[in-house]
Amino acid sequence: QVQLVESGGGLVQAGGSLRLSCAASGRVFEVNVRAWYRRAPGRQREQVARIVNDGSTDYADSVKGRFTISRDSANNTVYLQMNSLKPEDTAVYYCNAAKVRGGVRTDYWGQGTQVTVSS
Repeated sequence: QVQLVESGGGLVQAGGSLRLSCAASGRVFEVNVRAWYRRAPGRQREQVARIVNDGSTDYADSVKGRFTISRDSANNTVYLQMNSLKPEDTAVYYCNAAKVRGGVRTDYWGQGTQVTVSS
């Protein structure tokens, strides 16, 4: 099992910045991928950014150039730096950790943190 605890959400004006943190504990050594997802009201959950064990990263087109995912491996913590925030970034953001073994994927989720961007 892997436990994830998020922090850093809040209310910010458009154009502002926030940094989300996700601290992992438990069997973190089994995790292959760390990611951030978000769910906006009335919309499906979407992957915002991910970082793989080799350090490679991927971003949703909607956040490229504005968001940066990074990790502190020593502390099992992943960050999402969000700059130039827009009202459409308003959502509940969820930290995710995934273990993929033999074609089987196991996902672990944080409790979610609200990000609200005012216009």
